[in-house]
Amino acid sequence: MSSSTRKNIETQSSKEFTGIELKNPATYAAGFTGVKVALQHTFKEMGAIRAIKTLSHMNQLDGFDCPGCAWPDPEHRSKLAEYCENGAKALAEEATNQIVDNTFFSNYSVQEMSRWSDYKIGKSGRLVAPMILKPGSNHYQEITWEDAFRLIADHLHALSNPDEAIFYTSGRSSNEAAFLYGLFARAFGTNNMPDCSNMCHESSGVGLSQTLGIGKGSVKLEDFDKAEVVMVIGQNPGTNHPRMLSALEKCKANGGKIISVNPLQEAGLIRFRNPQGLSGMLLNGQGLTDIYLQVKINQDVALLKLIEKKLAALDKVDKKVFDHEFIVNYTEGYESLIVHLDKHTEQELLELCGVEEKLINEAVTLLAKKSRIIICWAMGLTQHKNGVENIKECVNLLLLKGSLGKPGSGTCPVRGHSNVQGDRSVGIMHYVSKELNAAIKNTFGFDAPDHEGVDVVKAIPAMYEGKSKVFICLGGNFVSAASDTEYTAKAVQNCDLTIQISTKLNRSHLITGKTALILPALGRSDKDVKDGEKRHLTVENSMGIVHQSKGFLDPISDDIKSEPEIIAGIAAAYFREVHPVKWKSLGSNYELLREKLGEVISGFKDLNTKSEGSGYYLPNNVRNLDFSKLPNQRAQFSMTELPIHNLNENEYLLMSIRSHDQFNTTIYGLNDRYRGIHNERRVLFMNETDMARENFKKMDVVNIMSNYQGQERKVFQFLVIPYHIPQTNLAAYFPEINPLIPIHEYAEKSNTPISKSVKVSLEKAD
Repeated sequence: MSSSTRKNIETQSSKEFTGIELKNPATYAAGFTGVKVALQHTFKEMGAIRAIKTLSHMNQLDGFDCPGCAWPDPEHRSKLAEYCENGAKALAEEATNQIVDNTFFSNYSVQEMSRWSDYKIGKSGRLVAPMILKPGSNHYQEITWEDAFRLIADHLHALSNPDEAIFYTSGRSSNEAAFLYGLFARAFGTNNMPDCSNMCHESSGVGLSQTLGIGKGSVKLEDFDKAEVVMVIGQNPGTNHPRMLSALEKCKANGGKIISVNPLQEAGLIRFRNPQGLSGMLLNGQGLTDIYLQVKINQDVALLKLIEKKLAALDKVDKKVFDHEFIVNYTEGYESLIVHLDKHTEQELLELCGVEEKLINEAVTLLAKKSRIIICWAMGLTQHKNGVENIKECVNLLLLKGSLGKPGSGTCPVRGHSNVQGDRSVGIMHYVSKELNAAIKNTFGFDAPDHEGVDVVKAIPAMYEGKSKVFICLGGNFVSAASDTEYTAKAVQNCDLTIQISTKLNRSHLITGKTALILPALGRSDKDVKDGEKRHLTVENSMGIVHQSKGFLDPISDDIKSEPEIIAGIAAAYFREVHPVKWKSLGSNYELLREKLGEVISGFKDLNTKSEGSGYYLPNNVRNLDFSKLPNQRAQFSMTELPIHNLNENEYLLMSIRSHDQFNTTIYGLNDRYRGIHNERRVLFMNETDMARENFKKMDVVNIMSNYQGQERKVFQFLVIPYHIPQTNLAAYFPEINPLIPIHEYAEKSNTPISKSVKVSLEKAD
């Protein structure tokens, strides 16, 4: 089969409906149903005995870290179940008994598999041997590890310059693997190291770095026990970070209040039935949200400014509303912010945010009297054109209240994949750090490149235009995760060689360069054994704790390697052992690798011992109120601007969301029971008033279009579902709507795609 024929493969899930069943949205999260569903998934994929044994080791002190989200583990862990429903699903997906081997690839062509849904592709099973897709072929074939490493080395040697290679990283990798991967990329000569943070939380990193001096949150898990108010903004913890609900439950039990800000009223923010307690399993559990502010999509800045204006008015009467001592001692720009807030009237901000003023006044009254305040957020704030300014406005409110550097207060960006924060901590970044380069030179004796590389949204055009020819992915499902799916697919297909270091089959194994390699890696739950000794790796959670992770299961194949071994194998083949770095030694001797990591990266010294048990916190300047790296050594107030969308008649703002049966691009099943959707993903949530205006009825089939810079993008066959969502706002699942997100539209300063605020129009499908 010709290479051009192979390119005519599907880049999206099947457009066929799967038999939708609608129920009322849930009014609580977790409970007995969550336990039942978790066990159903694990038993089906792993078998009952194997599942129960493995689950008992997940998130335990001598066990393995959940392959799902990055929420931290409590100091005292439940022996029964220190995991959530979606964590169990993530384990089941990784530790499935199904395998994808040479026989599988002989039976199914790349072209045929491309027509499968993402759900069906993911359910195919674990990858068990290195595979190659040769030019002109439509079937993967087995290849030896040695031949695979040699092929990669040959392609890298053939490049005109190092920047023709791109090294992408997913948040699934360990600290050791990510550090070694970044070291190889720099030794090769490029800073082309895009990572999944570019698509998700880069806006958090930029906004927090510019205002507080560190691109991470400042809270610890125990701060939730002491918080007087927790604001959850642009986040759905019931689906995306279910174990966070336990922290919110403790906050409520200790007298704290919760303010939720979100366009959709999510079940996980209404009520939580904790499956670890009797009341959660059998009774009504704990009500969570005290004040629900149903803001319009991407009008969080308008809402926060209105809250700040109202607080400022109260502060003129009672100087105790704002923490003026904190403001004087630790901040800069307060007077300018107060003047800036007068640019907009309360009525203007009220109309923009769309929230009932009575509810806003309730929130203001609560915040005026409290100082121990935590603000949590996720991609509902970061994936907008003004994503960075969304974060800065959250910081403004915390600075006004002096809610930093003391118990029960601070910033809490809730990260997604379980080591996405660790990747950045150990050096996965496309920009230049002079300190890091100097440390690499001192430890390893080579000069790292001193010019900036590409992030995700710059990497894709580089491949599309033929400027980058080799694309290596350390985990992830790049084609499905990235915006502008058709453009991204063509970009990847323009590469001479694409390499996927993966555990499971996904769509990125089907949208490939002219030659493609799949290199199977050990999963988080797999034992990593060398010379009879069981090895461990380390990860960093969402609150900056670095700790060990040690797999429990025997690998499903003897032909799978660990990620450090794979990276070292590629590097050794490329340098042919003529390099100051002893790659194979680092790839096989994790203790040596961690020693070198500690020499290069600040905060990782003595990692071999400090990561034992519960681990340790990395340094965090905000917790110490140390803003010495910022202008005038002070935290910075920000003068943010309101987002401008200028919707035309019959235009809407569409946000991407996850179903309860998925994590990132991994689809566990076809149900979203919290929103009442069963056995279907091609749905569009729409306000009933907007439906009437468009003359749409429930279950009408529509196509969705976006039009940016004169280029129309379209996705087909979505069922209209009436839902409690603000007018002119829509929501649908990703990756199904990723083709609508234009590659050249992204957040200022962070380059994060605008996945949560895409201007679209609708048409009835034929």
